[in-house]
Amino acid sequence: MEKKNKHLFFWIAFPIGWTIILTFIIFYFDLANGPLIWFILELTLLVAFFLIRVLFRDKKKWMRLLTWVGFVFTTIAIMSFNQTPYRKKSAAYYKNPELIAEPLQLNQGKVQGFYNEDKSVQVYAGIPYAQAERWKEPKEYTWEGTLDGRYFGARSMQPKSSSLMNSLVDMYSEGGWHPNFKMQPHQDREEGGLYLNIWKPNTADTNLPILFYVHGGSLTTGSGADDNINGETMAKHGVIMITIQYRLGIFGYFAHPDLKQEALNETGHATTGNYGLLDQVFALKWVNDNADKFGGDKNNITIAGESAGSSSISALCSTPLAKNLFKNAIGESSSLVIRKVPHTYRTEKEAYETSEKILKEFKCSTINELRKIKAEKLVETSYSNSAMMLDGYALTKDPYQVYKDGENNEQALLNGYNVKEADAFVVPMYLLSPTNKKNITDRLINTFDKECANQICALYKDEIDKDAFNTFNEIFTVYWFVLPHHSWSNMARANGLDVYRYQFTKENGYYGTYHSGEIVYAYGNLHLSDKQFAYDKNDYQLEKTMTNYWVNFVKTGNPNGEGLPAWNKYSSDTDKVMELGSHVGPIEDKYLALYDIIDAFLLRQIEQDN
Repeated sequence: MEKKNKHLFFWIAFPIGWTIILTFIIFYFDLANGPLIWFILELTLLVAFFLIRVLFRDKKKWMRLLTWVGFVFTTIAIMSFNQTPYRKKSAAYYKNPELIAEPLQLNQGKVQGFYNEDKSVQVYAGIPYAQAERWKEPKEYTWEGTLDGRYFGARSMQPKSSSLMNSLVDMYSEGGWHPNFKMQPHQDREEGGLYLNIWKPNTADTNLPILFYVHGGSLTTGSGADDNINGETMAKHGVIMITIQYRLGIFGYFAHPDLKQEALNETGHATTGNYGLLDQVFALKWVNDNADKFGGDKNNITIAGESAGSSSISALCSTPLAKNLFKNAIGESSSLVIRKVPHTYRTEKEAYETSEKILKEFKCSTINELRKIKAEKLVETSYSNSAMMLDGYALTKDPYQVYKDGENNEQALLNGYNVKEADAFVVPMYLLSPTNKKNITDRLINTFDKECANQICALYKDEIDKDAFNTFNEIFTVYWFVLPHHSWSNMARANGLDVYRYQFTKENGYYGTYHSGEIVYAYGNLHLSDKQFAYDKNDYQLEKTMTNYWVNFVKTGNPNGEGLPAWNKYSSDTDKVMELGSHVGPIEDKYLALYDIIDAFLLRQIEQDN
């Protein structure tokens, strides 16, 4: 009877346990996004284990335990090998892309391009626009022979990203799990990584408008090869789109006084800490010099970017090095044009303090010693290098002062933000201790001063009572993103520019109104997303509308066009903004009172600093 009960327990408990293990393995391997061969091996192991365990059900206890131990250790080994591979990324979205008969002749050499699938667009990817030694200004690069333009160049060196963590973030954004066992390898990376990509209409027409795009990623990650910023759709609309790679993190924004002196001795330019920005300027010069070679109009270049890319756009609008290199600008979800910048910008003192910590971290006493550290090791520094600085060469004044003095470079500006920008940054900070009515005041004081925090709580009293968690996130969206764009818009408008300001509000089943959610709409790439479950016909209609706005602005400096809802120029600091969402049209700016409170706080900070 006892043996029968054991067998009964085994045949009930074991299948349940096996099912739980199987579910976990399927879940893990999907999120880890590694090579499918390891998933197949793990499933094979699981089946073998199941059969062996069944055969050993009446064996001695140590033999049954041995099967479990063997399974656990083998699974750990397989999971450790299940790493997402790094590969060169193809710029084509169909197999065996047809090459263009004649290579493109550039000033620096030739590149062999290919057609998109319907032959409406010519693509030239992975073009090296410069070469750069570590922590030195970029220099011209030329090559012999013909480059293969079917592949993107490697990403600039950046920390390895965790596919598992990225998948968990996706799950949070999607509000659920949407299995997808299609492996997506990481794009390869290298320390230089100074490449650009060109999508141009397949036409003999010349003097076509050019869109020059700077990717985001906190100045530490990202790639010009991201599917969200693929240039095919823009090219189909008659625009040449160019995306670039630039130096990131410790390679792009490390600063040290010895490097500044070294640069002065070698080039006559006393500069440090803005190598990534110098790369962007060099790429812009390259585009100007080569525009006639690929049918572009160097007198009609629009620069654009999102997040840190948008901060970079405001820096390009502020640096004397980019004067007359472009015409108009698009900034999405970040700006340096505010009296005290909340992120992506730091003082020289802060930059130098960080560099000393990094020297100690790698046990180096000189810059030359640090230069000898391998890039793969150096990139793993525990200190952030995610901000530009006032170095006196790339940036001779704070961007806010540049605009105040009327010295900014753009002639027209389109800029804006998403309504839930800060969620992706704030939520992880307090993941285990969500914000509520009891702790929100103290948490606001941690960032603002007591006076500011109390004023904000009084202004948002009703909202805090209803939903303190989301109200807290909204306040930081305004502080980090909305207010900087409000300031940028007003400063540009005061200098006589045509300004078009938007607020992106379209929810969907994925990023929606979170940070970066608007990109895939603006550049017409919903069809490339592997999150098709997230979009419906309304999303595709908004994509069409936004893409046309962006195209029109690139062509003329004005987003308006036939069949589009009128987008009025921004005319005052209390003016309406253009809503881009389920509704497309002007709406009231509901943050005006909060702007005043935070701006007063920033003035107090500046007075204290001085």
